[in-house]
Amino acid sequence: MYVLQNTEGRFYIGQTDDLRRRLAQHNDPDRQRSKYTAKGGRWSLVWQEEHPTRAAAMRRERFIKSRKSARWIRRYLLNH
Repeated sequence: MYVLQNTEGRFYIGQTDDLRRRLAQHNDPDRQRSKYTAKGGRWSLVWQEEHPTRAAAMRRERFIKSRKSARWIRRYLLNH
């Protein structure tokens, strides 16, 4: 499970089994990226968590997305 942040301060939350590859995909201008990250400019990894199963990672991803708040991410994940 990972959280990306772009230069505008927006966040993207996702999960993958290959974080290095997935981050490169988000930032590769020649590839089809997700609609959200494609228009968001350059993305940097700001948080990552390992989970024992994909299902566990997906539950955590849904939990963080349910907060619907950059403020929550900054406060509880990034301690800002």
